[in-house]
Amino acid sequence: SDATEVWKSAELIKDYTPGDLTLYLQLEDGTVVEYKIDPRTKNLPPLRNPNILVGENDLTALSYLHEPAVLHNLKVRFVDSKLIYTYCGIVLVAINPYENLPIYEADIINAYSGQNMGDMDPHIFAVAEEAYKQMARDERNQSIIVSGESGAGKTVSAKYAMRYFATVSCSSGETNVEERVLASSPIMEALGNAKTTRNDNSSRFGKYIEIGFDKKYCITGANMRTYLLEKSRVVFQAHGERNYHIFYQLCASSHLSEFKAFKLGCADDFHYTNQGQSPVIDRVDDAKEMRNTRKAFSLLGISENEQMEIYQILAAILHLSNVEVKDQSADRSSILPNDAHLMVFCELMGVACEEMAHWLCHRKLKTTSETYVKPVTKMDAVNGRDALAKHIYARLFNWIVGSINNALKSAAKQHSFIGVLDIYGFETFDVNSFEQFCINYANEKLQQQFNLHVFKLEQEEYMREEIPWRLIDFYDNQPCINLIEAKMGILDLLDEECKMPKGSDNTWAQKLYNTLLKQNAHFDKPRLSNRAFIIHHFADKVEYQCEGFLEKNKDTVNEEQINVLKKSKFNLLPKLFEDDEKATVSTNKPTSIIGRSSQTQRDNKKTVGLQFRQSLHLLMDTLNATTPHYVRCIKPNDHKAPFTLDPVRAVQQLRACGILETIRISAAGFPSRWTYQEFFSRYRVLMKQNDVLSDKKQTCRNLLEKLIEDQDKYQFGKNKIFFRAGQVAYLEKLRSDKLRMACVRIQKTIRCWLARKKYLRMRKSAIIIQRHVRGYQARCYVQFLRRTRAAVVIQKNVRMWLTRRQYRQQRSAAITLQCFLRAYMARKQYYKLIFEKKAVVIQRWVKGWLTRQHYRRIMAAVVLLQSCARRMKAKKELKKLKVEARSVEHYKKLNIGMENKIVQLQHKINEQHKENRELSERLSAVEKTQSMEREKQSREIENLRKSEEEARRKAEVFPSLLEQLSFLQHELENTLSEKEGLEKQMNVYKEQIQQEVEELNMKNNMLSTEKNELNTLILEQAQQLTEIKTNIDNTKQLEKDLSEERSRYQSLLSEHLHLEERHRDLKEDMNFSIVRNFMDSINFWSTVDLSVLLKLQRRVKELEQEKQSLWQQLDKREEAQQEKAKVRTETPRQELEYENKRLKQDLNELRKSLTNENSEALPPAPGSVPYKILLEQLNSSNEELEMRKEEVLLLRSHMVRQEALKHKVKKSTDIHTLNEDGELWLAYEGLKETNRLLECQMQEQERVLSEKYRKLLEEMNKLKEEKEQQQKLLAQNLLLPEDARIEASLKHEITRLASENLELMEQHEKQEKTMRKLKKQLKFLMRKSTQQKKNSSLMNAPVRAVNITRKEKDYQGMLEYKKGDESRLLKSLVLELKPRGVAVNFIPGLPAYIIFMCVRYADSVNDDEGVSTLLNLTITSIKGVIKKRGNDFEVVSFWLANACRLMHCLRQYSGDEVYMIHNTAKQNEHCLTNFELSEYQQVICDLAIQIYRQLIKCMEDILQPIIVGCMLEHETVHGVLGSKPTGLRKRSTSLPEEGAVTVEVLLQHLGLFHTTMSQHGMDSDLIKQVVKQQFYIICAVTLNHLLLRKDMCSWSKGLQIRYNVWQLEEWLAEKELADCGAKETLEPLIQAAQLLQIKKKTEADAQAICTMCTALTTAQIVKVLSLYTPVIEFEERVSTTFITIIKNLLKDRVESSTLMMDAKKIFAVTFPFMPSAVTLETIQIPASLNLSFLTRV
Repeated sequence: SDATEVWKSAELIKDYTPGDLTLYLQLEDGTVVEYKIDPRTKNLPPLRNPNILVGENDLTALSYLHEPAVLHNLKVRFVDSKLIYTYCGIVLVAINPYENLPIYEADIINAYSGQNMGDMDPHIFAVAEEAYKQMARDERNQSIIVSGESGAGKTVSAKYAMRYFATVSCSSGETNVEERVLASSPIMEALGNAKTTRNDNSSRFGKYIEIGFDKKYCITGANMRTYLLEKSRVVFQAHGERNYHIFYQLCASSHLSEFKAFKLGCADDFHYTNQGQSPVIDRVDDAKEMRNTRKAFSLLGISENEQMEIYQILAAILHLSNVEVKDQSADRSSILPNDAHLMVFCELMGVACEEMAHWLCHRKLKTTSETYVKPVTKMDAVNGRDALAKHIYARLFNWIVGSINNALKSAAKQHSFIGVLDIYGFETFDVNSFEQFCINYANEKLQQQFNLHVFKLEQEEYMREEIPWRLIDFYDNQPCINLIEAKMGILDLLDEECKMPKGSDNTWAQKLYNTLLKQNAHFDKPRLSNRAFIIHHFADKVEYQCEGFLEKNKDTVNEEQINVLKKSKFNLLPKLFEDDEKATVSTNKPTSIIGRSSQTQRDNKKTVGLQFRQSLHLLMDTLNATTPHYVRCIKPNDHKAPFTLDPVRAVQQLRACGILETIRISAAGFPSRWTYQEFFSRYRVLMKQNDVLSDKKQTCRNLLEKLIEDQDKYQFGKNKIFFRAGQVAYLEKLRSDKLRMACVRIQKTIRCWLARKKYLRMRKSAIIIQRHVRGYQARCYVQFLRRTRAAVVIQKNVRMWLTRRQYRQQRSAAITLQCFLRAYMARKQYYKLIFEKKAVVIQRWVKGWLTRQHYRRIMAAVVLLQSCARRMKAKKELKKLKVEARSVEHYKKLNIGMENKIVQLQHKINEQHKENRELSERLSAVEKTQSMEREKQSREIENLRKSEEEARRKAEVFPSLLEQLSFLQHELENTLSEKEGLEKQMNVYKEQIQQEVEELNMKNNMLSTEKNELNTLILEQAQQLTEIKTNIDNTKQLEKDLSEERSRYQSLLSEHLHLEERHRDLKEDMNFSIVRNFMDSINFWSTVDLSVLLKLQRRVKELEQEKQSLWQQLDKREEAQQEKAKVRTETPRQELEYENKRLKQDLNELRKSLTNENSEALPPAPGSVPYKILLEQLNSSNEELEMRKEEVLLLRSHMVRQEALKHKVKKSTDIHTLNEDGELWLAYEGLKETNRLLECQMQEQERVLSEKYRKLLEEMNKLKEEKEQQQKLLAQNLLLPEDARIEASLKHEITRLASENLELMEQHEKQEKTMRKLKKQLKFLMRKSTQQKKNSSLMNAPVRAVNITRKEKDYQGMLEYKKGDESRLLKSLVLELKPRGVAVNFIPGLPAYIIFMCVRYADSVNDDEGVSTLLNLTITSIKGVIKKRGNDFEVVSFWLANACRLMHCLRQYSGDEVYMIHNTAKQNEHCLTNFELSEYQQVICDLAIQIYRQLIKCMEDILQPIIVGCMLEHETVHGVLGSKPTGLRKRSTSLPEEGAVTVEVLLQHLGLFHTTMSQHGMDSDLIKQVVKQQFYIICAVTLNHLLLRKDMCSWSKGLQIRYNVWQLEEWLAEKELADCGAKETLEPLIQAAQLLQIKKKTEADAQAICTMCTALTTAQIVKVLSLYTPVIEFEERVSTTFITIIKNLLKDRVESSTLMMDAKKIFAVTFPFMPSAVTLETIQIPASLNLSFLTRV
């Protein structure tokens, strides 16, 4: 324990052994402390719960139930997780966050509606839903008790509870009942709430609101009771506080014209509103609040005049506060007669100013014999003025409460109610007075009721589970209540002292000391005071100051001042004091002593304490008769800091509101409760395989007996196991140890497996390496052997080759020496022989050689000169090349891109120069070799000179030398020619290089221009791309706006249709009421006349039916006669045609027999007898043929005339065909008849128009006459009295209606006659046309045909119906149709096709009235079916498919080219010809939208109850990851547990929906939109419940959600709906599941989360992270630092701030055109539809 933090968390750092007196602990901040154990008690510090239990929704789920555990759990939930609601058994603990939270929207109300209390996170809506369901289930009234100290949030909690009831229920017959119930809140806040030092909107009164419900559990009305209004606040406020809000709202609105007469100003100008010196509340606009208050008054039906009267009284109270009282003497005071504020007060109150000023400064004293008027002091006068102000305000407050109750009353009978009690909590201040005494007295009573209820619930639970229990010792505060309310208690002594003439606070205090001090242990006296007393309440002991108790209990006011007010001319003021007058009348009974009447009246007046005690007893009786639900509001700190918990203040309030007492009661019994299945699933790990039996209960019993030796620590119930405090923590420790050991074993095994796997892998690797190394070594050794062998072979061959080469060299050298030696000897002999003989020859050759030598020197000089000249020329060329090179450098600078190529070319030139130099060097070397050769030759010649003989012998060798010389000369010439060729090539190459350079320059220029053009083109394309992007963005924005507009239009359309239906219902009700009123108003008519009128009406109906049946019989007879005549007329014609065909056939057969070549007999010869007989027969046959031909021509002429009459003369008829047999003349005659017929038709049309004009004139004259009659009648009626006027107007109306009925009947008869005539003509013409078609078919038939086959009738895809059969048609086709049979047995959309075929018939006969009547009745009938059977998915799906098909048919056959391109040629023939029905297309489209929304609503009603169970609650494999211990709210008792639903159930529903829609022939695009909407609903409902359920935010649940989503995606793939957009709607749910599974520690993790969760809002991400709860010990909670990092990263994201997804959102639906391949003429009408009155056309 700690003085500032109450309790601190610490960890034991040294093991404790029994007997130690010191514990060594380490605090959370690292401080090591020594905790001394009391050696007498040896009490150890309370143990902390395991981390897995910290932050639980229910405090009773904690294993260790004590004060520090409760405080720590609340701190973790409130500060760390930002959760303000927590269960504590049956109590909801609500901590004021001092911040607006997005957890009260309509979506959250819808999420909690229908849910069990323990299934959702704690919330005020969960408590309200539990009360609502128990009221409906148990047929028992409920109450919600909201308590807490000022600033804890009681009023807001009560307001949200009432809002929940108003939202989930529906009004019963009356409109806006819920709005009126909610409208009472702003009025009561304005009049009863004020700013205090603790709260800006503190309720200064208690209230109990009963919300009434009918048998359907819809709100019928409400009633309010108030308790202990703080009247003293009207006249006094402490520093920093304000008066009631209404005064400041009035001052803020004083500038309004309607408030000018009140003469108000700033709030600082009035004494009653400026004492606190804090007239303004932050973020509150008093003028705006005044508008809300006035709006609430108007909504409750309080008229504007009554509102102004209320404001007038309030303004008068403000002016009364500024009335200045002055001293006249020590015991006298006075008010100036010209006091402006008094004058305004009296003017506003409608009383005399002098009289009011007199009684403000005087008082009347009555004795038994006389009456005295006594002046009062200034202090008494001021107190009297303040008492009057308080009294007026209290009366006004009570009157307003009564008016609100009257406005909330309902004529309907109340079946049950839910009460919401918003009352002050236990209060203790430095100075406690009468108000705190009453408040704490009420809290004592409520705490007693609460303790008894908690004890009762515990007892019922134990009895229901049939476990032995003993009486739990809990704090009983009945002695404290007796101290206050029992006989001779504090209240009795106070009332007795108030009756004493000289009673005072001091004497009352002495009576308390003398009477109660020694008798009651709960009463005590302070040591240092004789004017105070102490009461030991259940929460704390409180010291009350006696000063002011008597005055506040009396609540006295000067009766003369009240009498002055009762005389007021102001209407409202006397109403406020009607109760006083009634009380006065009831008490002023005749007595024996007249003078004691006033004394009796004073004695019988109830004191405030007595009134409060009686009202409190009545409240307790009401609460005891209901099922209570408790909400305890906690104020976390006194500084209004958001999400900051002051432990001292929190513990103080937890003790005061009974939370800790609840915990103590729970801890004294069996606080932890598990079902057998939950226990088995959780602690299955503690069992062995042999311990698991088929009976789960016995298995759990065996396990507990083995684990817990003390059997008093647990009990086995029928359905649950009950544990005492601490046992669940012990089991959790065992489970954790077992799991830890299992983890260690698993880690050991896995590490062993990993090490062995690593060893085997290394061993295998080593063997592989060894194998490869040894193979390499073997290969190296083999290679070495091979190389050694190869070396030996090589050495052998080399040595052999060297020896052979040496031998050959020696042999060659020997041969060469022999050769040279022999040659030398021969040359010597030769020289000797020719020395003399050849001298002349030698001289000749020498001279020749000298001449040639001279010639060569000259040639060498010439060549040298040429070389010099060429060198100079080459230098000039070199200079030119250098200039060109410099120009190339210039081009290099200009064209950087060509530099490399030029360098390459220059390099090639240099290489060519180098090659040229090499060639020249080679040439010079050749010349040198030639010169050396010449020198050698000269030496040889000299040798020849020396040895002529030798020359002679070698004469033969000399020619070879000459040949060699010539060969060398030839080589020299070739070298020169090659040099010239190389020079030419070099020149050509230079020219080519120049050309290439020029071409490259040109290309460079072209590339630069192309580059510029490309740049400009790129710029243009960039501009075009930006324009395209902007256009795309604009298009996307337009599409988005279009979809939003479409959804807005469809929502408005649905609202419009809903309002139309509501208007229609109201209109029917109104018509019914009007008829009822009309019948009541004509009650003066005799009953006999009314019965006669009804009889006549029935007789008229019977006569009409008889008339209709007679007409039908007449039509049948006429048709029978016409059929007989038709048979008679058609018989001769058919006989003639048949005879003609027979004769032709005989003639053909005869011709065949005559010309038969296969006949054995020869044909008869001319002149023979057979020949003559045949000839005579032929002639007679020809004559008969001619006669028949004439008859046929007559028939043909008759047909041509008929065709002319029908305007069907074929223009493309062949002229030769027409002219054959005189048919052209017949056509001309037919044309003349046609002209005559057209002329007759025009005359007839003119006659009809003139007749119409005449009729219109007659009608106009008739209307003028009626108008004049009406004017005359109106003038006469104005002169008559009211009764006679009503009677006359009724008689006139009846006569007028009778005449109109007669006229209508006559018109109806005429129309029926006309219809019969037209029907007869139509039948006649139809028979004619069919007859002509038959005749034409007979005439065009081939001559050879013997067997005549009748063709099937060619239908035009229309259904003929009679006028008036529309209702009959739609009754059979729409109202009485069963969709299941039609969907299974017939083609999809059959009703739509039938209706459209009827529309086509009405269009073909140009009946606009028939078309509009049929379509309007169709739309009305479908709406009626949807309204009546809108909850049947099959019906809604069927009519949605048919409405879409009818709309598509109207488009397909409208004749528009856009739709005709999808049709076949036959379908285009069936297009509508006379009417354009685009408006009806839009109407039917709106109808389809309405049906679509009803379909979505129907699906939502089916899916919503199972979505949460399928997607969140169901686990595929039970017990794999375990479940957490839970508290009393784990499962609500509102409804019995249903069977578990799985994802397969959800998929079955989806499959059923899809199959049904497919069978009904719904368009595939529409099915995709429906599936997308289904998946959105699944995602929204699942995510909303995930955000509201802390127990679902865990890693394992994320895994389960992803598995369930995968199953949904597989279903989409199976149904081929992957592209319908349904996957995208599941993205928020997928990301939420990933968020539950992703790592959540470092900043990098936060970045990954922000990148991943794009479909979730910041509020949703933070909520999921805050709710994340470890299910197993190895998980960790998300730190607040990490959540702060997430918030900082997402603070710039632009998105909606709402927490919940809009589960009611419906995507805008579109109906793409889907043409039908069904041709209308092929549609057959089943007999089961009972549509025999329709005829196919």
